Amino acid sequence: MLDDERIRISSSVVRHLISTQFPNWRNLPIRRVDADGWDNSTFRLGDDMKVRLPASAEYVPQVAKEYRWLPRLAPLLPVGVPMPLALGAPARTYPWPWAVYRWLEGEAASPERIDDQRKFAADLAQFLRALQQIDTVDGPRPGPHSFYRGGSLSTYNAETMQSLAVLRDEIDAHEAVAAWEAALAAPWHGPTVWVHGDMAATNLIVKNGRLTGVIDFGCCAVGDPACDLTIAWTLLGEEGEEAFRTTLSADKSAWTRARGWALWKALLILAKKVGKRADQDQALGIVARVLTEHIRSI
Repeated sequence: MLDDERIRISSSVVRHLISTQFPNWRNLPIRRVDADGWDNSTFRLGDDMKVRLPASAEYVPQVAKEYRWLPRLAPLLPVGVPMPLALGAPARTYPWPWAVYRWLEGEAASPERIDDQRKFAADLAQFLRALQQIDTVDGPRPGPHSFYRGGSLSTYNAETMQSLAVLRDEIDAHEAVAAWEAALAAPWHGPTVWVHGDMAATNLIVKNGRLTGVIDFGCCAVGDPACDLTIAWTLLGEEGEEAFRTTLSADKSAWTRARGWALWKALLILAKKVGKRADQDQALGIVARVLTEHIRSI
């Protein structure tokens, strides 16, 4: 998932797409967002909209999925989510479907932008609880479109073992294997629920220190909610994690599987040396937190 070939999308390409397919918006200013994502390129369109375009073919199925499901999910969620406004078609200058969404004001979550960790964590847990209570009839089952979020961790067993082999001299590989195997063995007997699939800080919108929105539902699916719990280690501090766990009320087995999801992604980032040095340091910190919790749980 981290090795895909991505295309570079310029503002002139977006201008051509808007002008030819949605001419009523052709005079609005277009500018790339400051913090662009990995799987999509995002541009502001005027003051109230954004254009989102898959950066590689493997993310294309997510466009139609979001366009179908976000209008159904949005009214039932306690914070804002991007509302699709228009679905664009492939063109000479760009090969895949793309979409225009309503813009959500705010900034990506980070510890320094959160006024009250406990309140933020409780609000995030309430968002996930609301998401999990939405009817799943006809919802998308886990698969390539969600990178198997909501599905079984076994999908990434070979990849995780390869990462551990690369990192055997850099981390406690023995405990990492034990934590991974425990996650694979942890049963899931709960109901199928909606999962966001990419609970990353960059997808959580903060305004005036509070959680006000959640974006990027490209990995959403209906399945096992454990993958959404990883935010406990990737963003929240000790107080926030406690509030998150208390409000969410997930069982022990779910947290064991969640440790597996967090471990897989952190090991992958470390083994492939993806991102900046800060990303590597964060991934190493996540591995340490996950393994510490695993040892305490034994």
